[in-house]
Amino acid sequence: MSYKIGLVGKPSVGKSSFFNAATMNDVPEGAYPFTTIDPSIGEAYVRVECAAPDFEESCTPSVGYCDHGMRFVPVKLVDVAGLIPGAHEGKGLGNQFLTDLNEADVLVHIVDFSGKTDIEGEATEGHDPRDDIDFLENELDMWYLDILEKGIERYRSGYHGEEKQIEIDLAEQMSAFKTNKDEIKQIILSLGLDLDPDEWEDEDREALAREIRKRTKPIIIGANKMDTAEAQANFEEITQDPEYEHLTFVPASAHAEKALKKAADAGVVDYRPGDADFDIVGDISGEQEQGLEQIREFMNEYDGTGVQDALERALFDVMGAIAIFPGSANGSKDEKGVFRDCFILPEGSTTEDFAYHLHSDIGDGLLHGMDCRAKRQIGSSHELTHRDVVEIVSTN
Repeated sequence: MSYKIGLVGKPSVGKSSFFNAATMNDVPEGAYPFTTIDPSIGEAYVRVECAAPDFEESCTPSVGYCDHGMRFVPVKLVDVAGLIPGAHEGKGLGNQFLTDLNEADVLVHIVDFSGKTDIEGEATEGHDPRDDIDFLENELDMWYLDILEKGIERYRSGYHGEEKQIEIDLAEQMSAFKTNKDEIKQIILSLGLDLDPDEWEDEDREALAREIRKRTKPIIIGANKMDTAEAQANFEEITQDPEYEHLTFVPASAHAEKALKKAADAGVVDYRPGDADFDIVGDISGEQEQGLEQIREFMNEYDGTGVQDALERALFDVMGAIAIFPGSANGSKDEKGVFRDCFILPEGSTTEDFAYHLHSDIGDGLLHGMDCRAKRQIGSSHELTHRDVVEIVSTN
């Protein structure tokens, strides 16, 4: 599991419920601040259309599982400790929050779209979810700005006479964000700034910190509690607001997803995570049937519960990650099974990147790759695409 998806948000918005629905773990849930003190880490899954049927095979996954041609590939899901305004100044669980947050590659910000929790996570009515969206982005931007300022001081305190490059000092200072000097330089120039921080105004530094944050810690919004009329009204208004065009919104109901998974485990419904509907297959009471039909009505409106969709859109749409299957141009079987593995790699990954992902020795001895569908040789710099089936030919 090479990727971590972080769940963030203020207390009492259903973040732990979302985590439990996605992982079927049992972390504490409650409508009071800091139900989650330490980060909970669980295994969730993202769906990838299995490659095995393309080769008239049935897969035997080494991890995850396959259900009627849909591969469920494991990823790590982190329920980060509660956030409140001022976290970047150490308020609440601020320092712990930021440390835990930095382990995540992409963030799903769980927001109570019903407006029934205020900015501190206390029960209220009529709260504007935009305030929650804004405060999280502001907290992250201020966190990044603080580290950026330290990088500028690092640049200014360098030895006299040596050729100084601001992108190198900023990249070293911000290395925990998985960035590099080339990306930093590109961002600086894209904002129309000189490569001299002494020429930057306060607003320039803030804009730079914000843009680095967007590139290195992307966010999607999990619009939770969308099975309420208040949330649906807020969703319609906010998604039409041009101020939020830069964000991806996924309507969701963690409650509905967890209820369906429990019902499926009990043999009451036939439901596969991410599906837009379900079938009732067991004996249930009239009250249970009424509750399930309410969930069905919500799912029909939003094409599912949104929990699975949020994870996949974060990873594949926002991060641009791709799924790659190891294969063989001479057949997909080996002594251990058929299409055992499916790996999630970064956007733009090459044959060489895939070889090193499999093992450093394989990467060191790479000769070339084979596109198993097209049955053609591909070079080390060939850029892979989602669901490619690739054989690595190596001297090791």
